[in-house]
Amino acid sequence: MKNKFLFYLFASLAILLSNVMCATVAYNYCSIQWGIRYAGYSGSASVAFLFIIPYAIGIIICSFLAKFFYKRYCNFA
Repeated sequence: MKNKFLFYLFASLAILLSNVMCATVAYNYCSIQWGIRYAGYSGSASVAFLFIIPYAIGIIICSFLAKFFYKRYCNFA
């Protein structure tokens, strides 16, 4: 039963991280785009996509853990 709970926990966390990643990247892209246009930023707006890296690592780790706990749940059930 504990493995089933952990599977759902990490699967939900992976989905939540993907949604938060999309919101964060979109907000930062728009913020940098506004800064380039009106505040005189000299950088590129594509720098906002660098925020994907830590979120992607977290999503991959959570997905692997969810898969691991799901396999353990199926073996014991």
